[in-house]
Amino acid sequence: KFVHNRTLILQYYSINFTNKMSLYLNSKKIIKEWTDYNGHMNVAYYVLIFDLFGAEILMDKFKMGEESAKKTKKSTMVVESHIAYNQEVKEGDEVDVNLLYFDHDKKRLQYKLEMTHKEKKFLASTIEILSLYVDLDQRKVSEFENEKIIIMKEFIKNNSQKFKSDNLIFSNKLKK
Repeated sequence: KFVHNRTLILQYYSINFTNKMSLYLNSKKIIKEWTDYNGHMNVAYYVLIFDLFGAEILMDKFKMGEESAKKTKKSTMVVESHIAYNQEVKEGDEVDVNLLYFDHDKKRLQYKLEMTHKEKKFLASTIEILSLYVDLDQRKVSEFENEKIIIMKEFIKNNSQKFKSDNLIFSNKLKK
């Protein structure tokens, strides 16, 4: 049975920006419970890995993750996603989750993640996400606070040369 402790995950893993064409976020070993009768990882667990071991790292970096939801009652909610399954991974394989692209407007986040086989280096999957910033008390879309805009702009400034902006689906949804 898969159980995760988000705090331990975030303490153990730090964002390491070493890959020239993507930004390393995390690694995860595929466990038996995530595989299906076809002998490979079930589609639902690709999303789980992208969410818990990729997106949550980013949201915490931008001060929009679990802590923000609890303290400020503001967080993000995914409204659209596009996932591609490029090559199967199996039990025991270890995968890296990397950030390929990130952008935002006043209320939205757009980012693309990739999952690569750690040893064999093949692309297993990608996911592109469009999220809204939400006031959880009102359950309404909200604009980012200046502090968060500054954090995101600095992140983009420091890392945009590593972003891959080809084949993005949701770029036209940002209101810049």
